[in-house]
Amino acid sequence: MKLKLLLALLLFSSITFAQKVQFNIKYSEPLAVFVFLQQLSENYPDNVFKKTFQESKYNTAHYKGIIARFGQLPIDYSYTFPAYPYGAKIPMQTRDMLKKNMVAAADLNEFKRLSMGLMPNNILISLTQSMEAFIPVYNALIYEPNKTQFEKQLQEIGTYARQQRIENYFETSLKFYNTNWDKSIPFEIAFYPLPDANWFSGQAFYNNFICAIQTNLEDYKDLFCVMLHEICHIVYDEQSLEVKTAIQENFSASKSNVSNYAYQILNEALATAVGNGYVYEQIAGKLDANDWYYHKYIDLLARKIYPLVKEYIGLSKPIDKDFIDQYIKLYESNFPDWINEAENIMTYRYVISEDQQEFNNISRKFRYSSSSEYETELTELSITKMRQTPLTKVIIVAQDNGNKLALIKKQFTELKNWSFKPKEEFVYKTFLADKSQLIIINRHQSPTALLLEKI
Repeated sequence: MKLKLLLALLLFSSITFAQKVQFNIKYSEPLAVFVFLQQLSENYPDNVFKKTFQESKYNTAHYKGIIARFGQLPIDYSYTFPAYPYGAKIPMQTRDMLKKNMVAAADLNEFKRLSMGLMPNNILISLTQSMEAFIPVYNALIYEPNKTQFEKQLQEIGTYARQQRIENYFETSLKFYNTNWDKSIPFEIAFYPLPDANWFSGQAFYNNFICAIQTNLEDYKDLFCVMLHEICHIVYDEQSLEVKTAIQENFSASKSNVSNYAYQILNEALATAVGNGYVYEQIAGKLDANDWYYHKYIDLLARKIYPLVKEYIGLSKPIDKDFIDQYIKLYESNFPDWINEAENIMTYRYVISEDQQEFNNISRKFRYSSSSEYETELTELSITKMRQTPLTKVIIVAQDNGNKLALIKKQFTELKNWSFKPKEEFVYKTFLADKSQLIIINRHQSPTALLLEKI
């Protein structure tokens, strides 16, 4: 009992500040084991967890069978918030709810109790049984070999967060985004070790931030900034319906041709400017000379809007119409051609194709996707649904070309004077009234990858 209490004290750091939101930093074994199983699944690319498992004594038919069954479990369900402007509110994802409960739970039994009702009981039981079987595997291969170093890192991260006063940056983001937060709800932060890596990865959802940290990490500045970046996404997501509606209406009212795509990139650009720009500068005393974000459009725009963001934060001003107008102007004056660049506009895409393989072709060509939807039926109804979104609209026609192209033409007033030759392959792009791009790909024999080059 004393040993368990000592371990709990070692692995759990509670950062509490009067009248401030509480940040709890911990290690979650259920979460770590779940992520471990995910990384071992067949549909995941090669990674350090998979390599370690494959070279171990546990790489047997028994454990591989558990991994295969885990990978087939239907645990992904979601619901949207239709009252909010399109894309302004993250859909509820059961996978994230499960991870939230893993972080909150002391053990798998408590996790099951917290997660009852998220999915059918037999699926939840199968999930828990898979995790239970892999707890000793994970501990033997990952946690125990890195335990001493990881527990030291966990203590140091807790100390660093206290020294940097993470709660103040959180309060700053709340003011800037004009978001309310119930201070009785703590922010739960869970880390788990990532051996033999030179990078870390983080994700935020609800009131959680989870992160794999490489076991040789010693400087926590970048980690701290990434943490605040991800937390900014939560703060943005938790804006009230009134605030989100006002922001969306300000973008819609703009006469600038770039306003739609400026709106699509807003969430990432702001989080990068705040977390990787403002927070980094406050900690380091200078701006980060390295890339702030791995996607060039987000990186470049975040740097360009940073003085504006810093000004508003310094004045404790929330995002308002004047901010949005200046933001759009900065986008338009510095990057006017972005609304025609495929790598940019395909980041936000709605694709209709009767051949589902085309979705994989597009994902391989345009790997980064901030928002995407896919539809396998090319009908009047599916086109109507597509038209109601502000995303780039991609329609791939590969059968009954003449009739399908005529249907598309009928559904878009901008195509009134468009003429086409259904027996010829082509890629046609036009700018729509909602300030999104419409891309029509008429395919016969050529590989889709070749046609995608013409966008």
